[in-house]
Amino acid sequence: MSQGKSVTASTTEGAFTAQNAAACGTTDAARGRPATASGTEGPFGAQNAVDGDTGTRWSSGFTDTQWLQVDLGATRQVCGLTLDWEAAYAKAFRIEVSNDATTWTTIHETTQGAGGSQTVTASGTGRFVRLYATQRATAYGYSLWTFAVRTTTDGGTGGSTLLSYGRPGAASSSQSDQNCWECTPARAFDRDPASRWATSSTTGWTDPAWISVDLGATAQIDKIVLQWDPAYAKSFQIQVSPNGTDWTPIYSTTTGTGFKQTIPVTGTGRHVRMYGTQRATPYGYSLWEFQVYGTGGAPNPAPPLPPDPATPPRLVWSDEFDGAAGGKPDPAKWKADPGTGQNGELQYYTDHDNAALDGAGHLVMEARKQATPGKGCPPDPLTGSTTCQYTSARMNTGSTFQFTYGRVEARIKVPEGNGLWPAFWMMGADFLTGRPWPYNGEIDIMEILGKDVKTAYSTVHAPAYNGGGGIGSPYKLPQDADFSDDFHTWTADWTSKGIVYGLDGRTVFTLDKEQVEATRGPWIFDHPHYMILNLAVGGDWPGPTDTSTPFPSKLLVDYVRVYQ
Repeated sequence: MSQGKSVTASTTEGAFTAQNAAACGTTDAARGRPATASGTEGPFGAQNAVDGDTGTRWSSGFTDTQWLQVDLGATRQVCGLTLDWEAAYAKAFRIEVSNDATTWTTIHETTQGAGGSQTVTASGTGRFVRLYATQRATAYGYSLWTFAVRTTTDGGTGGSTLLSYGRPGAASSSQSDQNCWECTPARAFDRDPASRWATSSTTGWTDPAWISVDLGATAQIDKIVLQWDPAYAKSFQIQVSPNGTDWTPIYSTTTGTGFKQTIPVTGTGRHVRMYGTQRATPYGYSLWEFQVYGTGGAPNPAPPLPPDPATPPRLVWSDEFDGAAGGKPDPAKWKADPGTGQNGELQYYTDHDNAALDGAGHLVMEARKQATPGKGCPPDPLTGSTTCQYTSARMNTGSTFQFTYGRVEARIKVPEGNGLWPAFWMMGADFLTGRPWPYNGEIDIMEILGKDVKTAYSTVHAPAYNGGGGIGSPYKLPQDADFSDDFHTWTADWTSKGIVYGLDGRTVFTLDKEQVEATRGPWIFDHPHYMILNLAVGGDWPGPTDTSTPFPSKLLVDYVRVYQ
């Protein structure tokens, strides 16, 4: 094993007890979310309490009445917290919630705080959660290693059931062409966020237009969830009917917002309809999801959603790349993915000819200036040849290991050079069975351009946001250091709530599922994915090689691990 390897997770989430587990979630809704505080001692900032790292902490000033608050990104039903105190703990404090960070409601209060690790049972609804401390237990301030928040898993729907899954749908029209193939009503009721219904592109870009669902029997309806495509309704009604002919409105708006709308309603009927009367765009109407919740009806049981990782997570898969120099990647874990690349890339990926162990605990993926006769690539900028002038390595776990949720971790050293493009990423496994990109979903954990090795990127791609429109973030090392100088550890903590990206133990980017659905489009990543490692040469994003690009260039991987 090479230096720096350890098969324990580098950070862990705060642990929760099983108390009230039937109603309360198991993941930390505060992890990686924006945090602020009344004051900070030195470098011990508020974000340290919610970064998922039990070795970093928030510390306040040395006075009573101090607070720490976190923005969960959306209104949540809070049901419990874990406070892991440093020696400087609070004897008296309260937990408060708020929708606007101005007006606060107390949901827990004590004057007998004991420090250590405290599991707090509380119940309240709000977007912001605050620890408000009023009496110190020591002469110092207040200091927390972890401020973890647990929320209900059902979003406060109580006994409400998804009634519309798999039920028959109807619509005023449907689209089926190269832009939206078989976009029928059934696509809105399949609980598949990557498929959608749309009105016909030839007859349906008119007002009014509608889509309805037959619940199979009379139901008491209490909630509607609409996940809109950009072709959304500015004005629409939610209507119910006993027979699919006579309709009664139970909700109406002229200020539809698009994206995801969760609408509380009260109504009774067998049929439910979205009746659009004013389009927000010149196009028609289109819904990724139209979900009806309530009681009664004749619901089809929806497939269970995947469980979140355990707390703390356990190691379920790893490759430490230990073996003799010249050995090939473990065939039980990795398969070569030979062929030309996408995105205007210039390399030909070989069948593991460019991937080998170095005998020191590393995988070496090597890009070479090496022509591959008979294989066509975009014109080489140096020679003009359309025969592939470079070889490199790409491999994946598609046929050996697929998984949903977990902590994905890799320790990698990247090369420097114009046109080089190393990446560690994941693809939705349905890509292997024919679903085209980006409908399968892509989770990029690490991408670096060899022309700028001081910047790394983490991004996700989906039908509503992909390519240059993917949701991501660039980030740098402290003191603007160079990523190619040493190994660095990338992590992606992937749960039903979203993804928290980390670099060397610090959070660099957080994707909140609810926020993405409310502002960018459907979240399509709650299904099995597989891992990919590759070193591309050239392409639309990194640009071409030039005479300064070093060949061979090496991407070194110390380990890859998955915890669940």
